[in-house]
Amino acid sequence: MRKIIIGSGNQHKIEEIKAFFAELDFDFEGLDPELELPDVIEDGKSYKENALKKARQRAKELNEIVLADDSGLSVDYLDGAPGIYSARFGGEDLNDRDKYLKILEILKGQPESNRKAAFVSVIALVDPFKNIEITAEGRCEGLIAEEPAGENGFGYDPIFYLPEYKKTMAQISQEEKNKISHRGRALIKMKRKIKESYN
Repeated sequence: MRKIIIGSGNQHKIEEIKAFFAELDFDFEGLDPELELPDVIEDGKSYKENALKKARQRAKELNEIVLADDSGLSVDYLDGAPGIYSARFGGEDLNDRDKYLKILEILKGQPESNRKAAFVSVIALVDPFKNIEITAEGRCEGLIAEEPAGENGFGYDPIFYLPEYKKTMAQISQEEKNKISHRGRALIKMKRKIKESYN
């Protein structure tokens, strides 16, 4: 069975992706935590540029097919920020909770009309053997909640409110999340493209 490395150290993300592609004739593995690989400098101007950069660099280092993603939260009131800087929003030393509390603080007192936001994900696959590069983008529209809620998910999920569910992303099940999340939507497209490229 051919192997595809998921170019991430985030265990939540690895499990989410592996579950999604379970039916494909590939063995999906996360990055070996024992490997001391240099950090990928995410200096692209878009999610797509960063996702491709991560996949290309890891594919070259490991000589394997690599799947990588770049995703983030875009808040209308903040002119699309934190965007591609979502993982580093507020400084490198902040944890997930600190980051989303910072956004809640900035939006404190703002009406619903100023709380529109979207999660965006771009997934890139780079195959150094067949010289294939594939990308897929997914978006999920929602609102920034007034306070965090839910124990599921990770990152900004506890403050991302889904009006149609009347819940935050952290309050819905993984199965529901896979259907409607930005990453879920990008993965659906990626799965189709992998099938087309590898028959």
